[in-house]
Amino acid sequence: MATRVGTLLWRAGLAAALVCGIGLLPWLSHTDPALTVLKARNADRAPSPEVLAGIRAQLHLDEGPLRLLGRWLGGLPHGDAGRSWISGTEVAPAVAQALGVSLLLMAVSLVVAGGTAAVVCARTLCLGARRRLDGRPPGGSGSAVLAALPEFLTASVLATVVGVQWGWLPALGWYGPRWTVLPALALGLPAGAVLGRLLDDRLPAAFAEPWATAAAARGLPGRSIARQALRRCVPGLLPNLGLFAVGLTGGSVAVEQIFDIPGLGRTTLQAALAQDLPVLQAGTLALVALAAVTTAVARLAARRLIGPALRDGALHTLHGPTPTVHGTPPTAHRILAPAYSLSLVAVIALGLPRDPLALDTATRLQPPSAAHPFGTDALGRDMLARVAHGALDTLLLALAISVLALTAGTLLGLLPRLSGPLVDTVNAVPPVLAALLVTALWGSGSTTPLLAVAAVAWTPLAAHTSALLLQERATLHLAATRALGAGRWYLLRSELLPAVLPAVTRHALLRLPGVALALASLGFLGLGAQPPSPEWGLLLAENQPYAERAPWAVLAPAAVLALLGALAVTATGALRRTRRQAGQVALRAVVLADA
Repeated sequence: MATRVGTLLWRAGLAAALVCGIGLLPWLSHTDPALTVLKARNADRAPSPEVLAGIRAQLHLDEGPLRLLGRWLGGLPHGDAGRSWISGTEVAPAVAQALGVSLLLMAVSLVVAGGTAAVVCARTLCLGARRRLDGRPPGGSGSAVLAALPEFLTASVLATVVGVQWGWLPALGWYGPRWTVLPALALGLPAGAVLGRLLDDRLPAAFAEPWATAAAARGLPGRSIARQALRRCVPGLLPNLGLFAVGLTGGSVAVEQIFDIPGLGRTTLQAALAQDLPVLQAGTLALVALAAVTTAVARLAARRLIGPALRDGALHTLHGPTPTVHGTPPTAHRILAPAYSLSLVAVIALGLPRDPLALDTATRLQPPSAAHPFGTDALGRDMLARVAHGALDTLLLALAISVLALTAGTLLGLLPRLSGPLVDTVNAVPPVLAALLVTALWGSGSTTPLLAVAAVAWTPLAAHTSALLLQERATLHLAATRALGAGRWYLLRSELLPAVLPAVTRHALLRLPGVALALASLGFLGLGAQPPSPEWGLLLAENQPYAERAPWAVLAPAAVLALLGALAVTATGALRRTRRQAGQVALRAVVLADA
């Protein structure tokens, strides 16, 4: 009971710290909130001292941030979240309406994500049901490409092609169920590809457990075995599914902007840019509450699926070397990772000698040719040069952030009571809002996107680590090792970390394109690199208006992002095969020693 009370107090303290930090945002950034509010209300009106003084008196800004924050917090128990500094309307009904829109969009997106994940795992499920998984590597290059495609690019293509050119579905607005289809596809397809890859990574070990062999020997249908394998693997992914739900609700700013959806992400972004603190605080508080609810639901669902086995310590580890009886990975799978690596290196090597800033308006928006293999942009700059030079910054930043996220996520995942509420609170902060907070604290600059993305990138890895550790602690072999007198540090060093780290490392590799995508999204929204930088997100933002006339200007950076995703998936497959081969070598050594 005391532990639960402590966790609740820790969660409430984190939420209060976040809301208070947002309440201090204008003063931390050393900007005049009255001037920002005036620009948001009427950009053409001159900021005279009298006008600014009137706004300060109207909003009680002279009382200071602490008094304003105390008054806002005092109204919350009565359902009063204040009034908007921009429109003067009540905040609570507006935020509730925006939250309802985002929840509906999130629900439909999760349905799309579930269907996508099912397609990604279909091959492994079919082979496992037929007991034909031995020695066969998982697929997934296609899902990796899908996961690496920027959501805002997918949204733009769907809106332009399906909505405008073909006229099949509405592309703008929010007036009914038909308006949810295209934005849900843009959000759900990449999320489902990532979830499908994580699930596909765990399924082979589930099919190799003794219960699956016994079930097949007793003649149970393959469908039943596949269904139980899914039930065995899903609980470890439920925390990440909850994170996706919150991310789809508050982090879909670019998609809501493109489709003109009045959701919570867009509302929060507009409030942050205008420093409309009551709306921003209420929106953030709603996201934090949603994160707490989804975490509780995910925890209850996991206990319902495997609760008795967790309580009795009767689980089998999913992270040992997957046994193989015969067969070796097909040649195609063995050469994919080197092929993707060489392709990426070739693009960078061919583009680096070119000047990414050279202007030639006579050749603007030229299609791919021998002189310009990736074509040119609206200013006649060579796209191959810009993609290659942007790759250095984007890839190095993404790799550095991924390493930091893996380290922080693993360490914090070892302390679930500390990291659980922290994960929920941090995940409720969209990267856009994180970028604005970082800008307020440290100022704008080239490090702003790095700090903003790094501040939230560790959360899925920490949740994954905690979920895997929870199940690993309930395994039979760990109970046997503990019964033999093994201490806590020995179990952590020799049993738990070796079992969990490979899966979390593969997860971090799968997230590498997502990190690059987050950096690109900030660039797309104007919060990252600034012109004339060739950063990939900025390239996509600059060339999106010309997507119909010159699609190559958008497809070039998007294709390299997709190539990065395919490389990440094949690299995780190589790690898995290396670990499996090492386990087989160790097993042969033990057999020879006994002989």
